[in-house]
Amino acid sequence: MRIAILEDDPQQLEMISQVVAAMGHTCQGYPTGAALQKSLRRESFDLLILDWELPDTSGPNIATWVRQELQLELPILIVTLRSEEADIVHGLTRGADDYMVKPLRVAELKARITALLRRAYPVSTDDVQQFGDYTFDRTSLSVQFNGQTVSLTHREFALALLLFQNAGRLLSRDHLRESVWGQNAEVLSRTLDTHISRLRQQLQLRPGGAYAILAVYGLGYRLDAPTT
Repeated sequence: MRIAILEDDPQQLEMISQVVAAMGHTCQGYPTGAALQKSLRRESFDLLILDWELPDTSGPNIATWVRQELQLELPILIVTLRSEEADIVHGLTRGADDYMVKPLRVAELKARITALLRRAYPVSTDDVQQFGDYTFDRTSLSVQFNGQTVSLTHREFALALLLFQNAGRLLSRDHLRESVWGQNAEVLSRTLDTHISRLRQQLQLRPGGAYAILAVYGLGYRLDAPTT
């Protein structure tokens, strides 16, 4: 998963980043609310971890902006020194899904991150997954639809499954590349575009079909799902 961390204390940012990385997730740190807001306009993340006290704004303000302006439903965890009930209620009512009081305990932080991601993105471990008329088979790396069986490469299958699991959600280009090729992989932008083009053709994911891959210029791709 891809996680953004908003924290102006370098030591706290490093600690949280290490925890996130140790869990197998990728992360990006931001020291100010403005920096995170700029990134969120062009990048997608699976979870936000927001400090409350910031040089230019507050965690609750960012949470409200994410919900109202961007209309994103990704889970948000606020971390803060504030422990009064009124503060906790304020943070949760401004758009946060969970709340942790500093000093952060590593085991608890891991548990809360895991719980938030599990609730927001339930992932089936079954070898066969169904999305409308599309049946994904992990063992054969194939997709069945409309009486056809299409065999895919490992990357194509991973990319297609990621899009279907996040149908209706815009995923940034970096998000897709990191999820399919890995955070440290050097993948040319046209490589992603080539894979998307092949999936459109092989799985008939074009406008007018039950599902369609939409390119959002300068941002990434979204798989549009049936509305009924």
